[in-house]
Amino acid sequence: MSENRRDWMLRSATQLAAVGVTAAGVSAAAQDAPSPNATGGKTRPDGKSWRVGVISARRDGKPQKINGHTWHFAQYLHPTIDLPTAQKHLDPGNKKYFEEIVRNPACDFGILPFPDTRITHYYEANPEISRLFADSFPGVQVATSLEQMVDEVDAIWLGDASGTGDDHFDLVAPGLERGLPTFCDKPIGKTVAGTRSILELAKKHDAPLMSGSIFSYEWGVEEVRRLLAKGELGEIQHVVASMMGGYSPEGWFVYGQHPCWSVVTLLGAGVEAVSLHAQGSAAHGMVVYVDRPTAEIWYGRPDLRVGNKYNETSVHFQKGVYRYSPAIEGNFWFGHHYEMFNMARAFRKMISTRVEPTSHEEILDVTAMIYAGAKSLTESSRLVQLAEVLA
Repeated sequence: MSENRRDWMLRSATQLAAVGVTAAGVSAAAQDAPSPNATGGKTRPDGKSWRVGVISARRDGKPQKINGHTWHFAQYLHPTIDLPTAQKHLDPGNKKYFEEIVRNPACDFGILPFPDTRITHYYEANPEISRLFADSFPGVQVATSLEQMVDEVDAIWLGDASGTGDDHFDLVAPGLERGLPTFCDKPIGKTVAGTRSILELAKKHDAPLMSGSIFSYEWGVEEVRRLLAKGELGEIQHVVASMMGGYSPEGWFVYGQHPCWSVVTLLGAGVEAVSLHAQGSAAHGMVVYVDRPTAEIWYGRPDLRVGNKYNETSVHFQKGVYRYSPAIEGNFWFGHHYEMFNMARAFRKMISTRVEPTSHEEILDVTAMIYAGAKSLTESSRLVQLAEVLA
């Protein structure tokens, strides 16, 4: 992408002042968000909080000092923060974002902090980097090894802001082998074989596994489900899943997963084939099912830069079209807060119920879609069957 999340936050930090006009969005979210006792699961037998161990993946072997997918996403699972200390480590945009939205009691969706989870360990091979997180979130220990950590926690969260997934198997294997509920960030495995290895290990040890994109947890996804339940617009006929950023062949393997996950979240597993065409900084593709509607994916859709959107999904029903972006009441940052919180909520529910929110078939389909798209690009954008890359 031409901008990473940190650059995006720095460029748009002035928008945070708009949080004062999002009362309608907060109210709607609070009405629909589950109550603290509505997980449908069970508490720990001893009545204490679920202990979560957080792992920071590496990017091409190099540590992610302030890993956005642990500092932003996993922090919802911990009840307290030493905000002044955390802000010493964060850039100006994130410093303001944590204070005004992410850790603002006025933006708690009526459920934060979670009453039954806490992060007890943080692992990065460099303990000094782990110490930054541990100092910012009281009660978190620096884990000296993965083996030590998995013996002392109830669940694992692996966060990866922009790596390739090449180290994910080694990082999550100790927890999966103990049967621990595990979140493994996308791209879950660098290759189809890598993804399969993680899925098979989780299945072998009966370890609940969750992976995916925050695009799957947007407010708009829930609205689509409500519209389908009402039935007034009929069935879905077509989906267009788009995100901004500049396409690159390397970026496709990481950020191309977002629109692919949007499609699979709405239409399910069972993708038959993918074609992809790239020109300049944009890539456009088609997704074909055997028994379901077709879908389009965009990575680098140019018009999304206008109006400060990060991504957009259009769901075409028989009697109308519903379009959504992460924003709630026009506020991207509040909506981004919601999708991150909602993903953490789904993980929390999986810990207590041991029911996976996404199927292994969906996870494998997304990895295969990425490789089918890459293969299509090298072969005149032909429609590549997923079976070709799954084999």
